[in-house]
Amino acid sequence: MSFYLQWQQQDWDALALTINSKTEADVVQALAKPKRDWQDFLALVSPAAESHVEGLAGRSMQLTRQRFGNNVGLYVPLYLSNLCANECDYCGFSMSNRIKRHTLDETELERELQAIKAMGFDNILLVTGEHETKVGMDYFRRMLPRVKSHFTYLQMEVQPLDTAEYQELKTLGLDAVMVYQETYHSRTYAQHHLRGNKTDFRYRLETPDRLGQAGIDKIGIGALLGLASWRVEAAMVALHLDYLQRTYWRSRYSVSFPRLRPCTGGLEPVSPVGERQLVQLIAALRLFAPEVDLSLSTRESAHFRDNVFPLGITTASAASSTRPGGYAERSDDLEQFSIDDDRTPQAVADALVTKGLQPVWKDWEPVYSGIVAENEVATLPKK
Repeated sequence: MSFYLQWQQQDWDALALTINSKTEADVVQALAKPKRDWQDFLALVSPAAESHVEGLAGRSMQLTRQRFGNNVGLYVPLYLSNLCANECDYCGFSMSNRIKRHTLDETELERELQAIKAMGFDNILLVTGEHETKVGMDYFRRMLPRVKSHFTYLQMEVQPLDTAEYQELKTLGLDAVMVYQETYHSRTYAQHHLRGNKTDFRYRLETPDRLGQAGIDKIGIGALLGLASWRVEAAMVALHLDYLQRTYWRSRYSVSFPRLRPCTGGLEPVSPVGERQLVQLIAALRLFAPEVDLSLSTRESAHFRDNVFPLGITTASAASSTRPGGYAERSDDLEQFSIDDDRTPQAVADALVTKGLQPVWKDWEPVYSGIVAENEVATLPKK
């Protein structure tokens, strides 16, 4: 059993028609419910809900404060390598792009970790291009223990791996994995992924299943908004999330909302997502899944992020460099994509405080996972 089987049961065009057929009454009914199902989510991301964005945002902010308080977690991405064996036409690391390729060695990594730690972060996301021979398990085995010695919470966004490999990385300190399907539309997926292991749509789609089976603490999913109809992509992300939460309930989940950004060899979005529509999507996801982390990266502008943070965002990147290294010293390596919010970590933290929010520099302490697990099976004492 995997999500692939549920994905096969969905008809993209029929789903688009269902979303576009949602009415004002469907939206009002969904907003009135204390708990919303997938059909309610379809109504909330439909064109009929666009006139309700302010109401959606208000409900989203209320639910977020109830579940997460005023906390917004901050993390930093560290790109270890821009080597890639895939041909993807929306990515600056694509193998056909004639760029300088660079992979951090142990000495360079240590300098980067020291520089990032000095910024205040205790939550790091390791990112690489997808090159399983030169930046694969052997490389990860060497690097993860070094990173974990500096940071409490360690996330990765690398090529999909097998269940046993995720289990091994967990023993080396891995806490969370972000893996984005890019698009849930298989024909569109094939159009943009031309060569390399990433052409295997099913293997990538089943990666969160393998992560759940490996017992990874947090699993991050999302779609690259702009490759296909954003409303249908959102529907598939929500369906995927619902499946994962029911199937691998011991793991936590996060959803990101990346929009296509300029990059070398990049392309224009087929289904552009405006800022108002992105707010609609974020709020709809919060109303559908009140307990899930919603993340907003530095792809978005400082102005937009500052105004959206209070509405439902619970994790955010700051001071991002999307090229190998770039924190200890300037790097001339090509970036994966252009960022928009280039403020310092402290500037982002100050902006959160201005909005009445509390910046948090770390994620879940692993020791608490053991306490929670014990409490799940413990018998409550009699009064």
